[in-house]
Amino acid sequence: MTSAWRKSSHSGGATDEACVELAALPEGVGVRDSKDPEGGRLTVSGVAFGSLLRRIKDGALDRA
Repeated sequence: MTSAWRKSSHSGGATDEACVELAALPEGVGVRDSKDPEGGRLTVSGVAFGSLLRRIKDGALDRA
């Protein structure tokens, strides 16, 4: 099964930008480097990814 990897629309769609891509995988959410799609990927559970998104939106991970 081929996963549909997606890049954020906020990236501007430029292929030379350093972005991450996400995919819904059977085992969770896949995260990979858009510049190296054949390289490694990180897979996290849907629950963990949802928690990460909430923390980002709440500003809990903003740098001071």
